[in-house]
Amino acid sequence: MESIGAGEGTGGERVRLVPWAEGDFWLLRRTNSPGMTAHLGGPEPEDTLAQRHRRYVGLEAGCMYRVVSAGSGETVGSIGYWEREWRGGTVWETGWGILPEFQGRGLAVSAARALTGVVRALRPAGGHAALHAFPDVRHAASNAVCRKAGFTLLGQADFEYPKGNWITSNDWCVDLDGDAPTGAGGH
Repeated sequence: MESIGAGEGTGGERVRLVPWAEGDFWLLRRTNSPGMTAHLGGPEPEDTLAQRHRRYVGLEAGCMYRVVSAGSGETVGSIGYWEREWRGGTVWETGWGILPEFQGRGLAVSAARALTGVVRALRPAGGHAALHAFPDVRHAASNAVCRKAGFTLLGQADFEYPKGNWITSNDWCVDLDGDAPTGAGGH
């Protein structure tokens, strides 16, 4: 499948975003480990993963992607964006996961920058003006990704995700009408 976006992270490693396909269910299984879901309420049952996969394949508003190392061609994780009702309006929300063996190399920052570029490029005139990320306040790595990828911290919010699991998240935002982030500094 053809990639749609590319980005470079803090470590200089480039990634490509490849739209989610039917054969990508294995990646959901890999990211469903206790370590990968510690800030998301823990691993989900297989039937819940299958439902999530069907949603990813059929997303009409937004898109999920495999994150692929541009150098090696290996799948290193996933990232996506979807609509969310937020504070009286509709915004884009994003979320990501990088497989443990690829963490710490700036790949999530690369992917977040690439995704921001994709959302800006695909956004119709008058479309949602903001892309938000809501990492758990205790998830230092994801909060660092937001900062390094050019998101602005707006404050904290409580979320139920998944159903029955309440977390306090940071609300990070990119203004899609603003300039694209450059460099590793962020806001």
